[in-house]
Amino acid sequence: MKKPVPAAKAEIQENNSNDAADQITLPTEINNVDYTFQKKDHSWFVTSDIPTDLLIQIEENTFHVHKYALLTKSGYIGRTEFQPTSSGLENNIKLDNFPGGPVTFKEVLKFCYGIPVDLSANNVAPLRCASEFLEMTEEFEDGNLISKSEAFLTFIVLSSWRDSVIVLKACENLSPLAENLQIVRRCCDSISRKAFQDKNELIDDKAWWFDDVATLRIDHFGRIIAAMKPKGIKPDILGSCIKHYAEKWLPSMDGEVEGQRRHWYGKNELQISIICGANHEDDIGQNKDQKIIIESLISILPPQKEAVSCKFLLWMLKRAMICYATPALISELEKRVGSVLEDANVQDLLIPRCTNKDRGGLNSPEERTMHSIDTVQRIIEYFLMHEHQKKTEDLDVSKLLDNYLAEIATDPNLSISKFQVLAEALPANTRVCHDGLYRAIDTYLKTHPSLPEQERRRLCRIMNCQRLSLDACMHVAQNDRLPLKIVIQVLFSEQVKMRTAIQSKEQTIEGNTRENDESWSSAKKEIMNLKTELEKVKERMSELQRDYSELQREYIMQINKPRRNSSWIFRWKKMKSISLFTEKAEEEIGEDQETPNQEGSTPNIIRRLSIT
Repeated sequence: MKKPVPAAKAEIQENNSNDAADQITLPTEINNVDYTFQKKDHSWFVTSDIPTDLLIQIEENTFHVHKYALLTKSGYIGRTEFQPTSSGLENNIKLDNFPGGPVTFKEVLKFCYGIPVDLSANNVAPLRCASEFLEMTEEFEDGNLISKSEAFLTFIVLSSWRDSVIVLKACENLSPLAENLQIVRRCCDSISRKAFQDKNELIDDKAWWFDDVATLRIDHFGRIIAAMKPKGIKPDILGSCIKHYAEKWLPSMDGEVEGQRRHWYGKNELQISIICGANHEDDIGQNKDQKIIIESLISILPPQKEAVSCKFLLWMLKRAMICYATPALISELEKRVGSVLEDANVQDLLIPRCTNKDRGGLNSPEERTMHSIDTVQRIIEYFLMHEHQKKTEDLDVSKLLDNYLAEIATDPNLSISKFQVLAEALPANTRVCHDGLYRAIDTYLKTHPSLPEQERRRLCRIMNCQRLSLDACMHVAQNDRLPLKIVIQVLFSEQVKMRTAIQSKEQTIEGNTRENDESWSSAKKEIMNLKTELEKVKERMSELQRDYSELQREYIMQINKPRRNSSWIFRWKKMKSISLFTEKAEEEIGEDQETPNQEGSTPNIIRRLSIT
């Protein structure tokens, strides 16, 4: 049976006394009894004419309260077996893992004693979980704490972006109860929905909501990104958000690497690149947190290539190796870098070798190298696999690899086998020019002056002497670090190339001359044909000249006659026009014979003359 407790109007005052005791006076009347709440050290007391009969212990705090104030609202308190205290005046209850701790329980007590509680985004999640823990349902009282906190959460908090973020952050200390009550899921859905309703645009590689979600714990951040993916948010926006989160929670890599490199080159003996395996518990805990963050970020990366840059992927890979992330996730990062390797640069590809001194990784010289050569080799293999699947022949990473080889060649602990395997990782047809490879080999020989002659020859066989430029060949001729056989081979190759070039040029000149001769021969043939045609025309003209002479005589004979024949006059005019045309053709043919076309082309002359 319920025991009703009349609502009390209360006014809370806090007084700080000299003995460090906080006192809260509650002027109220419950059954005409005055109550006073006092706090001293870690104990809370409710003093009145009615003595307290229940002691509740939460962490290091104890609350001396009246049993009936809780029994009317909490099912958990009603079914709990009380343990008598040493004084015998109170019963004892210890609440382990109480949501929100003593601060939240104080708010619950205020509600149980009828004092109005102001719900806000900061306290609604702890009060919702605490009321669920204490089973403060409607069965005990209408408008109990569960229903009030749930209504505020549903209708007030989830409709506001800012309140949803605040509640989600408050849930970080309320797991797993906040998860079971779906508070985390509902807040993540609300945040992702409001982010999707935005213009979905980036300003300076950043959206307005990046800073808010970056304050959340990594598991809640991952839940938000996972909720955004099905809603259709662009991959590049999700990738930028993940990058923003990583830059906030993970230390910068550039400063560490530059500092280490200065340390490496300042010693005669090469020092290890990065020593993982802290001595202090704080450092161990920090590395563990960073490992959780880096693994979570790798898991939620969008699969699209445009989501994040190759530079960021390599930065993540370095952090993952330092924190000793799961090998499967490191392999996934290496594959992603391989798919966009053409966008990488040499500095980002210089991945420092990470050695855990607790595992004793400084036994062989190869384990003391500055950079992780095996990682880059796997990345190149993934790149070649990716390009083979696309069936493309454009492998534009040879220059990148040659520059990388020149950088790592300065490492005195780099073995010739590692260098050679990496130099031969790309197919032979990908390098049009071997100048970059020669520079890397020369740098390696300069760093390893005691290398035997046989090893030098083995190293120089990697490059193709026929694909060196003239400047490189001149440098080879003066390079005393190279084996003499290689120098002779390069000079001979350059001589062969020069001779081939000269012969090719001579053949080209001869070909042009032959073409000119053929053109002139064709022109001469045309001229001879025209001469033959002209002779025929001359013969025909001679015949016509004779006919003309006869006609002229006949004309003279007929001129004295009184009657003129019109047909004779017509024949006379016709013969005269033919005579003029023939003279003009002879003049044009004569000019073409004297000035032939100097480019070897056929002269532009009349090919056929005919008289009908």
